[in-house]
Formats: sequence, structure tokens, C-alpha cells
Amino acid sequence: MDIPVLAFDRARRADGSFDPEFLDALRAALHEVGFLQLTDYGAAPGQVEEFAAVVQRFFQLPPEQRLALDNRRSPHFRGYTRLGHEITAGRPDAREQLDYGPELPARPRTEWDAPYRLLEGPNQWPDEALPQLRTVVLAWADLLCRVATDLTRAVAASLGLPEDQFDDAFADTPHWFGKLIRYVGSESDGPDAQGVGPHADWGFLTLLLQDGTGGLQARPPRATEWVDVPPLDGALVVNVGEMLEVATHGYLVSTVHRVLPCAPGTTRQSAGFFWSPRLDATLHAVPLTPELAAHAPGVTETAHNALLPRFGDNALKGWFRSHPEVAERHHPELAADLAVAAGGGAT
Repeated sequence: MDIPVLAFDRARRADGSFDPEFLDALRAALHEVGFLQLTDYGAAPGQVEEFAAVVQRFFQLPPEQRLALDNRRSPHFRGYTRLGHEITAGRPDAREQLDYGPELPARPRTEWDAPYRLLEGPNQWPDEALPQLRTVVLAWADLLCRVATDLTRAVAASLGLPEDQFDDAFADTPHWFGKLIRYVGSESDGPDAQGVGPHADWGFLTLLLQDGTGGLQARPPRATEWVDVPPLDGALVVNVGEMLEVATHGYLVSTVHRVLPCAPGTTRQSAGFFWSPRLDATLHAVPLTPELAAHAPGVTETAHNALLPRFGDNALKGWFRSHPEVAERHHPELAADLAVAAGGGAT
């Protein structure tokens, strides 16, 4: 099974309406595979290369400068995660990363309307060691917010819905977040080593820029084997998140995927962007046509991973299971009460 490739500059016709052929291809890719590669999405000349280069420079900083941004210092799960300290499918991943999101002030606990408000807060940036990182990464996030907004509208239109079907859920303060990731292969890696273990993403849509190393694999619905998601220069890998699965009653499935460990002495770089609605947004199943509804089996849940329709609840569950050290350090009372599923992670 091949991963479909779509050119986003062909999504709309000259009159601004979505092209029916593009919508058919988009719907088929996300229903049958849950993954696609998106090209021609509007990056400025040289933007992809500049972004990849500054991310690489971050991971070349001395360890003490990266550790100055240790995510264990952040009650909002922002900052640098050391190699082997994010958990996916109950096991440590062979990667290090920098997590960031919308730049917001921390909300005092007295103003919380729900515990997921702890996810709002400031980022940690290496402004003294690498001041370009903040500027370049946030410009990349601005681009992907625009791409994800229009892609969300294309998804709605592909399902026979008004293109603004999901606009309310993302209005004002969508809770996107990003990860700058480097995978590291080691001679000490055993047979159980994983770049990232098998998992599904818990947002709405994921947009991923990967380098040319390879190693990302997906297991599409009804497939029994893993399928490679091959590197395509400058393309964004797009996959369905759990919130979109909830909203389509399983017609679009949050496909399980993983990253194989790097060979000893080698690295792999990627940057994930996780497009998600407001924390207080609740996504219920949208009305599908009878033809599509006949192929919507409901959401995929297990005893260890209930899919929660209010995004903030699903997000909090994801962060707590992926970063138990942060949860225990800053929110022990919530960590004790929250039923955390094994798994989580990002490509």
C-alpha cells in the first residue's frame, strides 16, 4: 500500500471553491490509509530549509544549554525532553525533543474551569544560545496554522459537510502544539528499542516534516502489515488524530504508527505540528451521508485508551501518560486521580 501524495495548491479552483477531484482524493486517503503526503502547501522559498537547519543547530547545542530548557521545570509540559524520557506504549523512546505551543501566560489555578487549563502557558526557548530558533519556529507554526485551517475545511467538504463545519471548535484559541525531534541510534540499543512505539495521535490532524532518513511506518485500517511512509523532500506527512476519528464516528481513523530506531551512530530529525481545537471544545459525531455512514464503525477504543470528546480532557490524558515525570513533579494530585492509558507520543 502506497501513501497517497496530494498537491495542496490544487485544492481550490480559481473561483475559491474546493476542487471535487482533490476532495475525493483527500477523503479516500484519510479513510483508507489515514495518512497522506502534502506538497505545494505555500512555504516561502527557502523556508523549509531554514527551518530544518535551525532545528539541527538546536540539537547541536551543548547538552547543558539544552538542559537549561528541561521540560521538568515547566508545569505546562513545555521545553526540552532528554533522550529516553518520553514514554510511548509504556516504554521509553530513543529521541530527544523540544515541545512548544501557543505563547500564553500561565493561568492561575484559581481561574481554571477544568484541570486541562494547566496546559496553557509560556514556552522555553534558548534565546541567548540560539535566538533565531524562536523566530523561525514560530513563523513555521504560523504557516502550518494556515495550512491546517484550510485542510480542516477541505476535510469537512470532502465529507459532504459545510466547509466551516469545524470552525467553531478552533475559533480564537486552537490548542496546537509542536515538537522538534531528534532520534539517536546507540550501540547499547537492545532488540526492544523503539524510535517511537506504536501509537495514535490524540489531536485532530498531524502535519509532520521529516528528513530523508526514513523509519516512519503506519498500519492502515484493515491492514495487517506496517507500511513505510517514505521521505519526500519538503512534503508534510498528514495523518488523522483521535479527535477527528471521534468527529467522524470512525469513518476517518486515527491510524496507528511508529518510528523504527536509528542505526547505531546515526540520527533522524523531524518536526511534528499537532493541530487541535480549543481545550474546551467538544467534538461530537458529525452528520454523514448514508453512503459514508455505512462505513463508519465508531471510534476505536480500548480499556486502556478511552477517546474523550472534550479535547482538553483527551490532551491532558495524553500529556500525563507521555511525561509522567512532569505530571508527578507539578501535578501529583491530578496524576493520582487521572486514569492514564499506556501509549501516546508523536512522530
